[in-house]
Amino acid sequence: MPAIVMSNAGSNGAKKFEGKITIYVVICGVIAATGGLMFGYDIGISGGVTSMDDFLEEFFPVVYERKHKAKEDNYCKYDNQGLQLFTSSLYLAALVSSFVASKVCTKHGRRLTMQAASVFFLIGVVLNAAARNIAMLIIGRILLGVGVGFANQAVPLFLSEIAPVHIRGALNILFQLDVTIGIFVANIVNYFVSNIHPWGWRLALGLAGVPATMLCLGSMVIAETPTSLIEREQLMEGLAMLKKIRGTDNVNAEYEEILHACEMARQVKRPFRNLMKRSSRPQLVIAIAMQVFQQFTGINAIMFYAPVLFQTIGFKNDASLLSAVITGIVNVLSTVVSVVLVDKLGRRFLLLEACGQMLITQVAIGGVLLVNLKSTNELEHGVAVWVVVLVCLFVSSFAWSWGPLGWLIPSETFPLATRTAGYAFAVSSNMLFTFVIAQAFLSMMCHLRAGIFFFFAAWIVVMGLFVIFLLPETKNVPIDEMSERVWKRHWFWKRFMDEEEQDKKDSV
Repeated sequence: MPAIVMSNAGSNGAKKFEGKITIYVVICGVIAATGGLMFGYDIGISGGVTSMDDFLEEFFPVVYERKHKAKEDNYCKYDNQGLQLFTSSLYLAALVSSFVASKVCTKHGRRLTMQAASVFFLIGVVLNAAARNIAMLIIGRILLGVGVGFANQAVPLFLSEIAPVHIRGALNILFQLDVTIGIFVANIVNYFVSNIHPWGWRLALGLAGVPATMLCLGSMVIAETPTSLIEREQLMEGLAMLKKIRGTDNVNAEYEEILHACEMARQVKRPFRNLMKRSSRPQLVIAIAMQVFQQFTGINAIMFYAPVLFQTIGFKNDASLLSAVITGIVNVLSTVVSVVLVDKLGRRFLLLEACGQMLITQVAIGGVLLVNLKSTNELEHGVAVWVVVLVCLFVSSFAWSWGPLGWLIPSETFPLATRTAGYAFAVSSNMLFTFVIAQAFLSMMCHLRAGIFFFFAAWIVVMGLFVIFLLPETKNVPIDEMSERVWKRHWFWKRFMDEEEQDKKDSV
């Protein structure tokens, strides 16, 4: 299994590693950001394309005809399993490929895995942009999904291993920020190409190749991470790279810790089996639950289908795409809030505040639509604007809480021996439930109508209760002290930690 060094500087006796933010680390961060842009652009672009008439007329004529009927059903005009499969097939492919990518990361390194991600993604882009039938579209989406699975496994590892200890947490959230920027850029592209007939949708899908090309070329320029080099027993190369990225020759302490982490990782022969032990249950439950709850906020349903959603409530095509651009701006700016506040206010505060804000906005959106939007009418302009405002309030609360923290918390709670295996479960859980929501949302909106928002509101209540009773605060707790200071002291999880010492003996 891959080894990740997650030491903490200057906290309760933890080791201090010398180093600074070098130009090389900045370059690596920019390159890794293109992995986030690649993922985010795809999230944003798929929803916009599926609302474009030229695309629907060519591949989904039934949906096109339903959309333009004089008395179409507002809630059901986009209900089509093939249309949903166009969006959701990517995430099913990403789910499966993330486990393959974990092995590739270990055996061949993070850089090669990122290169593979960009190549898979580029092939998928070509197939989608040149598609002549639904089969080409779906195969292209599957290849995009393989690229996303590889990138989401390799890029966070690369960032965590290349960054100085004192900014590692910020860089993890920065990846999520890059995803939101990708969504925002995609929304802008959707807005402008929607008036380019009949090939605007091809341009929108084809431009996904830009961040993928940047990642491909960039990953050829940068070197491998020190941890990956040392893990593959290239010790001298690893030491030289560590000196380069830290900007100092005084790296012996960090080098020794990486050596120790790699040795521990080699001793754990069955990391996935170790995750099934009782003492690993708290971290595993938290990691999977955070990913499930992240999807059942309803955020991806809104971000995937924002243009479609706004058309459903009565906006015309240009106006709906512009509204999606507005929500994209809110998404980016609110994620910056998380970068600034997460280590000051704590994880639980941001999550609970967001639960309250998301609950109010989801209920309000559902109530407005229930009263004002029937099967065939359009919302009054003033009411529709309020719906956009409520969506923006919902998106902002998610973007500074469940969005970035859904990835951050699993990355900081697992012990080293099961950290990458546990994180693989987190990634795969996210992709599985992203697939479920993407595949089901339009059909759920057709059958539940405005009730779809009450459905997600009910889940937000469950999420809030989970945070209150089962999610401990991890702010300012050193990674290596998580077991003693968090799990063994938590009123519920401490009962699972009794077997920890025996598990340690059995895991070797």
